[in-house]
Amino acid sequence: MLILTKSVMAMMIGFIFAVIIATILIPFLKKEKAGQSINYYLRKTHHNKEGTPTMGGLIFIIPTIFVILIFIILGKIEYSTNLLIILFTFVSYAFIGFLDDYLIIKRHNNKGLSQIQKLTMQIVIAIIFFYLFMKGDNEPLLWIQSLDIKLDIGFFYGIFILFILVASSNAVNLTDGLDGLAGGLSVIVFLTFGIITWNTGWLEGYDAMAIFAFVLTGSLLGFLLFNTNPAKVFMGDTGSLALGATIGAFAILTRHEVLLILIGIVFVIETLSCIIQIIYFKLTGKRFFPMTPIHHTFEKKGMLESDIVKLFWTIGLISAMIALIYGVWI
Repeated sequence: MLILTKSVMAMMIGFIFAVIIATILIPFLKKEKAGQSINYYLRKTHHNKEGTPTMGGLIFIIPTIFVILIFIILGKIEYSTNLLIILFTFVSYAFIGFLDDYLIIKRHNNKGLSQIQKLTMQIVIAIIFFYLFMKGDNEPLLWIQSLDIKLDIGFFYGIFILFILVASSNAVNLTDGLDGLAGGLSVIVFLTFGIITWNTGWLEGYDAMAIFAFVLTGSLLGFLLFNTNPAKVFMGDTGSLALGATIGAFAILTRHEVLLILIGIVFVIETLSCIIQIIYFKLTGKRFFPMTPIHHTFEKKGMLESDIVKLFWTIGLISAMIALIYGVWI
């Protein structure tokens, strides 16, 4: 019961602080003309979104960091290397996204950081992640729990960390194309990882990590008040990269990298649709889907944006519940 109470309290605090931040930040972003530039191919269906403030990820990033630091100072949660890894990943990827959003706004187009610049920064983050990971007495194991397979891959685990962080951050970034879609799915994923993390008693700082997940869940719910259709603010790369990389960090630390595919199934489907589209186009010169990521294909077929979001949320929720039953109960 104490665990449940702590989780609910963390979500409530995150939610309240996010709403407060949103009421201050959104008018400021409007005043600074930090508006979203809409892709040329989406002008027909998304023209009404032009100029909507972006960088809204700060609405859930700032409260989460602030609340966790306050909890540490007050002694409500204990500092650990694993919590530091989560915070470091969250802040680092938020910084990359912030730079990208800032350059896009400044240039008044969709050209932010180059792919080389992003990859270079992500490599540096992965190296620091790996250093902290090993310093925290973690082992560089590829651990498939369902088959009880443990493979010590040593230095190559650093490359594996880079792959997970890049893949998960880009997956959320690709999914962030409809009002409330990425935010709602992230609520489901972090709620799931919060519960899973409470169950990993062998992991140093597992309880503090779980509290982080629940604070972020609450903050995301506060953000969704302003991000669901019609959105008053977008999370931008500031939010999507931070969320995606942190999801990857939770999967790595709790040893649920394989289960991440099921927990974040919609993110996986969105990413696969883009990969299939690129490969098929290079081989045939034709498009496999009318438009990718795949949520835009549903739009092309005439489905309402709000209905697409609800459908994808439902798929994400069912898949996460199945993963939760397997990861915690069975």
